[in-house]
Amino acid sequence: MIKKIFMIFLRDLKVNTRDFLALYLIAFPLLFAVGINLLTPSINDTTVKLALIEGENTDQVNYLKEFAKVEVFKDAEAVEQRIGKRDDVIGILPDGEEYYILKQGNEHEEIVNYAKSLLGLYELDAQIENSNAEIVDLGRKVPPLKKLLVNISILFMSILGAMLIALNIVEEKVDRTIRAIHLSPVSRKTYILGKSLMGALLPIFGTIATIWITGFKGINIGQVMMMVFVATILCILVGFIQGLNNDDVMSAMGNIKILFLPMGAAIAVAELLGDKWQKTMYWNPFYWAYKGNDAVLAQSATWQQIIGYSAIVLLLSTIVFIYLAPKIRKGLE
Repeated sequence: MIKKIFMIFLRDLKVNTRDFLALYLIAFPLLFAVGINLLTPSINDTTVKLALIEGENTDQVNYLKEFAKVEVFKDAEAVEQRIGKRDDVIGILPDGEEYYILKQGNEHEEIVNYAKSLLGLYELDAQIENSNAEIVDLGRKVPPLKKLLVNISILFMSILGAMLIALNIVEEKVDRTIRAIHLSPVSRKTYILGKSLMGALLPIFGTIATIWITGFKGINIGQVMMMVFVATILCILVGFIQGLNNDDVMSAMGNIKILFLPMGAAIAVAELLGDKWQKTMYWNPFYWAYKGNDAVLAQSATWQQIIGYSAIVLLLSTIVFIYLAPKIRKGLE
């Protein structure tokens, strides 16, 4: 049985390597993870950008790098050209033995004041160790925006797994090979398990790749894999039913996109609404998967908590399976 499952998986893998849409679904997690890194700052990053002349005052450049993003240019003209671009960049240029602030004129006042403060602190030779300010740690270990996007990416990859399953089944229907199951020694259970492998491995591969690329290597991999596994079960069921009920790829993909609605609703309620509204999403497996992933990415999850979330998602997926099982069975006849 295991050999037959593996053979079905290898066939799907071989077909997917020749199909552009399937390759795009497989490569998308990597592209999205790279995009997250490019768009989201570190939790300690500043968005203030300063432009200085290269080699004019090395000590000043090193000092300001502690508090802002510093770019250096060969001369004052190059600094002016950089400031003239669309983003907010403040120039600090020499004027004899003193320095002045150069701005375009449309920068936010807070950024300009911050640059002035940094220049004043440098002139006073103020050091962090000489400050009497107290640093309060609120327990945030990862950037909230990056954590949100990675969580969305993990849920999104479960839906990509469903799309990949539907794509493979529709391809077999087009080639008229799906009915050959009745003439082969492969049972329906073996066929379903073999077809599910591609859809199940894509979220696992995508999640591991996203975690590695975005720098969440310190989280508990076992916990996040448990949440990925239970969330993928529901998507596999939807992928099968849409693949069996549609005769072309676009229709199948379009119908699977309906999963984005409960996923988006779960994220919106979890992030934007108060506690009294959370119960409106208790029926939604994506809500519990999102809550579990959020706790794991924040490195605050316990095994008891993750097992509880996973059990709820598994229960809701079982209810969906009981409803869809007859339709899947009929589609394979």
